[in-house]
Amino acid sequence: MNRYAALLRGIMPSNPNMRNDKLRGVFEGLGFDKVATLLSSGNVVFHCEETDEPALEDRIQEALNRELGIPGGTIVRNYEDLRELVDRDPFTGLKHERGSYLTVTFFKAQRPEVTPPASVDELTRVIGYDESARAFLTVIDNSTPKTTDFMAWLDRTYGKDITTRTFLTVQKIVKKLDT
Repeated sequence: MNRYAALLRGIMPSNPNMRNDKLRGVFEGLGFDKVATLLSSGNVVFHCEETDEPALEDRIQEALNRELGIPGGTIVRNYEDLRELVDRDPFTGLKHERGSYLTVTFFKAQRPEVTPPASVDELTRVIGYDESARAFLTVIDNSTPKTTDFMAWLDRTYGKDITTRTFLTVQKIVKKLDT
Protein backbone atom coordinates (compact mmCIF):
# COMPACT_ATOMS: atom_id res chain seq x y z
CA MET A 1 0.00 0.00 0.00
CA ASN A 2 1.38 3.43 -0.98
CA ARG A 3 1.23 6.44 1.36
CA TYR A 4 0.39 9.89 -0.01
CA ALA A 5 -0.36 13.45 0.99
CA ALA A 6 -2.77 15.55 -1.03
CA LEU A 7 -2.02 19.26 -0.71
CA LEU A 8 -5.16 21.14 -1.64
CA ARG A 9 -5.03 24.74 -2.82
CA GLY A 10 -7.48 27.40 -1.71
CA ILE A 11 -9.07 25.61 1.23
CA MET A 12 -10.97 27.93 3.58
CA PRO A 13 -12.25 26.16 6.71
CA SER A 14 -15.00 28.78 7.09
CA ASN A 15 -16.62 27.31 3.95
CA PRO A 16 -18.79 24.36 5.11
CA ASN A 17 -17.85 22.34 1.99
CA MET A 18 -14.17 22.69 2.79
CA ARG A 19 -14.22 21.35 6.32
CA ASN A 20 -12.04 18.37 7.18
CA ASP A 21 -14.92 15.91 7.61
CA LYS A 22 -16.20 16.66 4.10
CA LEU A 23 -12.69 16.41 2.61
CA ARG A 24 -12.16 13.04 4.30
CA GLY A 25 -15.51 11.86 2.97
CA VAL A 26 -14.49 12.55 -0.63
CA PHE A 27 -11.21 10.64 -0.20
CA GLU A 28 -12.95 7.72 1.52
CA GLY A 29 -15.53 7.71 -1.28
CA LEU A 30 -12.68 7.29 -3.76
CA GLY A 31 -11.77 4.06 -1.95
CA PHE A 32 -8.63 5.31 -0.21
CA ASP A 33 -7.57 3.81 3.12
CA LYS A 34 -6.35 5.42 6.35
CA VAL A 35 -7.66 8.84 5.30
CA ALA A 36 -6.85 11.62 7.75
CA THR A 37 -6.69 15.39 7.63
CA LEU A 38 -4.06 17.57 9.18
CA LEU A 39 -4.75 21.11 10.33
CA SER A 40 -7.56 22.93 8.55
CA SER A 41 -5.68 24.05 5.48
CA GLY A 42 -6.22 21.26 2.97
CA ASN A 43 -3.75 18.55 3.95
CA VAL A 44 -5.13 15.04 3.48
CA VAL A 45 -3.07 11.89 3.98
CA PHE A 46 -4.19 8.53 2.66
CA HIS A 47 -3.10 5.08 1.51
CA CYS A 48 -3.93 3.45 -1.82
CA GLU A 49 -2.60 0.95 -4.33
CA GLU A 50 -2.25 3.47 -7.17
CA THR A 51 1.21 4.72 -8.13
CA ASP A 52 0.46 7.29 -10.84
CA GLU A 53 0.57 10.61 -8.96
CA PRO A 54 -0.69 12.81 -11.84
CA ALA A 55 -3.65 10.45 -12.31
CA LEU A 56 -4.35 10.59 -8.57
CA GLU A 57 -4.26 14.40 -8.67
CA ASP A 58 -6.78 14.46 -11.52
CA ARG A 59 -9.05 11.87 -9.90
CA ILE A 60 -9.07 13.67 -6.53
CA GLN A 61 -9.59 17.10 -8.06
CA GLU A 62 -12.48 15.90 -10.21
CA ALA A 63 -14.16 14.36 -7.15
CA LEU A 64 -13.61 17.48 -5.00
CA ASN A 65 -15.12 19.65 -7.73
CA ARG A 66 -18.05 17.31 -8.40
CA GLU A 67 -18.95 16.57 -4.77
CA LEU A 68 -18.01 19.76 -2.94
CA GLY A 69 -17.66 22.41 -5.65
CA ILE A 70 -13.96 22.90 -4.88
CA PRO A 71 -12.30 23.97 -8.14
CA GLY A 72 -8.81 24.59 -6.71
CA GLY A 73 -5.65 22.63 -7.37
CA THR A 74 -4.62 19.28 -5.95
CA ILE A 75 -0.98 18.31 -5.61
CA VAL A 76 -0.06 14.79 -4.51
CA ARG A 77 3.28 13.78 -3.04
CA ASN A 78 4.27 10.30 -1.93
CA TYR A 79 5.54 9.60 1.55
CA GLU A 80 9.06 8.68 0.42
CA ASP A 81 9.63 12.03 -1.34
CA LEU A 82 8.31 14.01 1.62
CA ARG A 83 10.30 11.91 4.11
CA GLU A 84 13.47 12.50 2.05
CA LEU A 85 12.87 16.28 2.04
CA VAL A 86 12.34 16.37 5.81
CA ASP A 87 15.34 14.12 6.51
CA ARG A 88 17.57 16.25 4.29
CA ASP A 89 16.47 19.41 6.13
CA PRO A 90 17.13 22.00 3.42
CA PHE A 91 16.72 24.73 6.05
CA THR A 92 19.63 23.54 8.18
CA GLY A 93 20.48 26.03 10.88
CA LEU A 94 17.27 28.03 10.43
CA LYS A 95 14.42 28.00 12.90
CA HIS A 96 10.76 28.39 11.94
CA GLU A 97 9.69 31.40 13.96
CA ARG A 98 8.50 34.96 13.62
CA GLY A 99 10.94 36.63 11.27
CA SER A 100 12.01 33.39 9.61
CA TYR A 101 8.96 31.58 8.31
CA LEU A 102 10.26 28.50 6.46
CA THR A 103 8.10 27.73 3.42
CA VAL A 104 7.92 25.07 0.72
CA THR A 105 6.04 25.87 -2.49
CA PHE A 106 5.20 22.64 -4.28
CA PHE A 107 4.78 22.52 -8.07
CA LYS A 108 2.22 20.16 -9.57
CA ALA A 109 4.50 19.12 -12.43
CA GLN A 110 8.22 18.93 -12.95
CA ARG A 111 9.48 22.42 -13.79
CA PRO A 112 13.00 22.13 -15.26
CA GLU A 113 12.85 25.76 -16.41
CA VAL A 114 12.47 27.05 -12.85
CA THR A 115 15.05 29.67 -12.09
CA PRO A 116 14.47 31.07 -8.65
CA PRO A 117 15.23 34.75 -8.31
CA ALA A 118 17.77 35.91 -5.77
CA SER A 119 14.95 37.88 -4.21
CA VAL A 120 11.48 39.09 -5.09
CA ASP A 121 11.34 41.57 -2.23
CA GLU A 122 13.26 42.41 0.93
CA LEU A 123 11.06 40.11 3.03
CA THR A 124 11.78 36.93 1.07
CA ARG A 125 15.00 34.95 0.87
CA VAL A 126 14.95 32.21 -1.73
CA ILE A 127 16.93 29.16 -0.61
CA GLY A 128 16.49 27.56 -4.02
CA TYR A 129 14.53 25.13 -6.10
CA ASP A 130 14.61 21.58 -4.81
CA GLU A 131 14.46 19.29 -7.85
CA SER A 132 13.55 16.08 -6.03
CA ALA A 133 10.75 17.77 -4.04
CA ARG A 134 9.69 19.88 -7.06
CA ALA A 135 9.47 22.87 -4.77
CA PHE A 136 10.79 26.35 -4.04
CA LEU A 137 12.28 26.71 -0.60
CA THR A 138 12.03 30.16 0.94
CA VAL A 139 12.39 32.03 4.20
CA ILE A 140 9.81 34.76 4.74
CA ASP A 141 10.29 37.60 7.22
CA ASN A 142 6.87 38.07 8.76
CA SER A 143 8.04 40.19 11.69
CA THR A 144 6.66 43.39 10.16
CA PRO A 145 3.14 44.41 9.12
CA LYS A 146 4.36 44.66 5.52
CA THR A 147 3.46 41.65 3.38
CA THR A 148 5.71 39.84 0.96
CA ASP A 149 5.08 39.95 -2.77
CA PHE A 150 6.49 36.46 -3.20
CA MET A 151 3.22 34.50 -3.30
CA ALA A 152 1.73 36.91 -5.86
CA TRP A 153 4.97 36.65 -7.89
CA LEU A 154 4.72 32.83 -7.83
CA ASP A 155 1.10 32.93 -9.05
CA ARG A 156 1.93 35.41 -11.83
CA THR A 157 5.02 33.50 -12.91
CA TYR A 158 3.89 29.87 -12.57
CA GLY A 159 0.10 29.92 -12.48
CA LYS A 160 -2.20 28.12 -10.09
CA ASP A 161 -0.64 24.63 -10.17
CA ILE A 162 1.38 25.36 -7.03
CA THR A 163 0.66 25.38 -3.30
CA THR A 164 2.69 26.52 -0.31
CA ARG A 165 3.10 24.93 3.10
CA THR A 166 5.35 25.77 5.98
CA PHE A 167 8.21 23.35 6.52
CA LEU A 168 6.67 22.72 9.94
CA THR A 169 3.46 21.54 8.23
CA VAL A 170 5.47 19.29 5.88
CA GLN A 171 7.14 17.77 8.95
CA LYS A 172 3.71 17.19 10.54
CA ILE A 173 2.43 15.54 7.35
CA VAL A 174 5.39 13.14 7.33
CA LYS A 175 4.83 12.34 11.01
CA LYS A 176 1.14 11.64 10.31
CA LEU A 177 2.12 9.32 7.43
CA ASP A 178 4.59 7.52 9.74
CA THR A 179 1.72 6.21 11.85
